[in-house]
Amino acid sequence: MSLTLTVPDAEAARELGRRLATVLRAGDLVLLSGDLGAGKTTLTQGIGSGLGVRGQVASPTFIIARVHPALGDGPDLVHVDAYRLGSLDEVDALDLDTSLEDSVTVVEWGTGKVEALAEDRLEIEIRRPRGEGFSAAGSELAELAAPAPREVVVEGLGARWAEVDLGRHLLAAPA
Repeated sequence: MSLTLTVPDAEAARELGRRLATVLRAGDLVLLSGDLGAGKTTLTQGIGSGLGVRGQVASPTFIIARVHPALGDGPDLVHVDAYRLGSLDEVDALDLDTSLEDSVTVVEWGTGKVEALAEDRLEIEIRRPRGEGFSAAGSELAELAAPAPREVVVEGLGARWAEVDLGRHLLAAPA
């Protein structure tokens, strides 16, 4: 089952991540896809906040993977940016499967690279508007910085997600 939501701004994306964290547990794999600047790291910041992990959640683009330990009894957050990984061998070298059972693993740019880690996973695509309100000569950086609503498509795959009512959790009003 697939669920499509609209988030009007970055704070709403973080809140969506916090709500998503209420259904995540150790062993869950979340794949995030979307264009540059779509909001993958912003959503992950909300997940980290909702899980109650230590440290600022920032894009791990240059270090590839970062572990954010849980402050309490919850799972750690393993945050991966697979953008620079060019092969399955490079993914294997990260040994993500060794921490998968004990952590929530969120992989940005993981589509086509990490699906083999878990049959049960959440795939989330974040779509941002492109080219609206910018001249043909407009700056791509200005477009990335411009606030704009995002469309978020969440799909749970496998037995783990078959019985989870994502709509009930993700569409709920913030606490």
